[in-house]
Amino acid sequence: MNSERFSSNKSMIMYFLEGSKRYFAGSVVFACLSSLFDLINPRIIGFTVDSVLGTEPVAFTGIILRLINAAGGADRLRTRLWFIALVVVIIAAVGAVFRYLHRLLNSTAAETLVRNTRNRLFEHIEKLPFAWYMQHQTGDIIQRCTSDVETVKRFLAEQLTGMIRIVMMLSLSLFFMSRISVPLTICAAVFIPVIIMYSVFFHSKISAIFRHADEEEGKLSAIAQENLTGVRVIRAFGRERYEKKRFAEQNDVYTGAFMKLALFMSGFWSLGDMFSGLQVLAVVAFGAVLTVRGSMTTGNYIAFISYNSMLVWPVRSLGRVISEMSKAGVSVSRLKEIMNAEPEYDDPDATCPSLSQDIEFSHVTYGYTEEVPEMLKDVSFTIHAGETFGILGGTGSGKSTLMYLLDRLYELPEGSGKITIGGTDIRKIKRSHLRGGIGMVLQEPYLFSRTLSENIAITQKEVSMDKVRRAARIADLDDTVNDFTAGYDTYVGERGVTLSGGQKQRAAIAQTILRDTPIMIFDDSLSAVDAETDARIRARLRENTDNTTVILISHRITTLMHADQIMVLSGGRVEEIGDHETLYNNGGTYRRLCDIQTAGLDMKTAGLEFQTAGAEG
Repeated sequence: MNSERFSSNKSMIMYFLEGSKRYFAGSVVFACLSSLFDLINPRIIGFTVDSVLGTEPVAFTGIILRLINAAGGADRLRTRLWFIALVVVIIAAVGAVFRYLHRLLNSTAAETLVRNTRNRLFEHIEKLPFAWYMQHQTGDIIQRCTSDVETVKRFLAEQLTGMIRIVMMLSLSLFFMSRISVPLTICAAVFIPVIIMYSVFFHSKISAIFRHADEEEGKLSAIAQENLTGVRVIRAFGRERYEKKRFAEQNDVYTGAFMKLALFMSGFWSLGDMFSGLQVLAVVAFGAVLTVRGSMTTGNYIAFISYNSMLVWPVRSLGRVISEMSKAGVSVSRLKEIMNAEPEYDDPDATCPSLSQDIEFSHVTYGYTEEVPEMLKDVSFTIHAGETFGILGGTGSGKSTLMYLLDRLYELPEGSGKITIGGTDIRKIKRSHLRGGIGMVLQEPYLFSRTLSENIAITQKEVSMDKVRRAARIADLDDTVNDFTAGYDTYVGERGVTLSGGQKQRAAIAQTILRDTPIMIFDDSLSAVDAETDARIRARLRENTDNTTVILISHRITTLMHADQIMVLSGGRVEEIGDHETLYNNGGTYRRLCDIQTAGLDMKTAGLEFQTAGAEG
């Protein structure tokens, strides 16, 4: 799928309608049949008043006249009014069955549409690059996949399918009305173009107002989502009052936007009610005049009024369809923005080489956006297969960016250097194969609302409890879990809120160890554990990852000092590289940091010293 796939809202709607078209088609058929049966009874009532109860000659011809004669004619029916009542009831009952089938199929079609739309949206979102998520708020994405989908469903299920019924009702009503009185039909029909014209005028206005209101709702959803997921941080810093004020202010903006929409819609519907009322008044008054003058029988007048009451609803509904089309158009456009976002795709010649080979960064330069200074500047180094490689650097030096580029969470543009594994450019490696071979543990790991064992084994289809516990022992987590009342069945809660920072990090480490990938990255993932636990985990990792390429990112010298190679980053550039002894003897930044940390100064001071040293270098 590329960004040109859906060139119009119509093409995307047809894509989402796959699987529900037959239900919508059946719904329309039964809607038309129910409308047809609804239009029969007024004629029967008119015939009863004029020819059965009155003395007017029967106005029907053809098959209808033959059926009346078969029943004994108007004189016979005068003594059997129950028969006419029975026919009316039967026709009404058949119409009711058709309406039931229309609503059943329409509801089935609508829910099928929603299911398919959400499934396809979610499937597409899953394929979008990491950078896309950085540009869109989670709350806004959720709002598009829920509120906007519901808006589209309401339009298709309640308005668009009803439009065919409306057109049929208008056509048949005007046809039957014209058979009764052409002048009165013209009187009734003259208001239809007026209602359509002002509805079209309101259409463009409503669209702009609804888009603004919809966007403000997305912002409100984003604030709510951020507060719910970050509730511990908010409580810890006492920011409840500030967040409450921020939410209330955005809620006022959102409410104001919808109040403006409501005000506009009130004017729209009031205008529609006025014209509908004028139309009914004109028909009743003009019809009464024609009846008094003898140009129309009483029965025909009653039938015409009935048809006109049926005509008012479709005309008003036509205006509603046009106004709802404005809202649906905005929602479809917002969904189209997601569906037209370029997903990740592999090079046609992408391969699946062994990842147990040397990793080489060659003259890599990278910046997230044009507005942000480059994070990496001409970075070159090699990580040999099976070795432990340490990366040391201050905040913002580009340590994590290197790993995101290696995992292709961020794409390295052409002309910005090259990253290879075993001589193969990673852009020529299938993403699924590359990411499946790289285990990455972040400083802030994400745990799902599941049990601890399920989180550790989340990447495995089937895994024994023995393997889960083995991974937990390597991560120095097993003894801790044994102290839990529910053990590995402990429910960790959303984002792992029931665990400490160190426990979450160790659970994520166990998760990566269980994957047993040829490349493992630990991005400052031991920052929340004490030095003694840090040492135990590193020792167990060395014992159990003989043939694995391990990349350690840390601010602690003790975490990195046993690595085969250590690279010091400063300002996005490689300042020095070598093993612990070599770097210490060089007397550079690494030496100064090592002396600071071994002297017992805290990490904050060490970080400031490192930044100062990097600036001086």
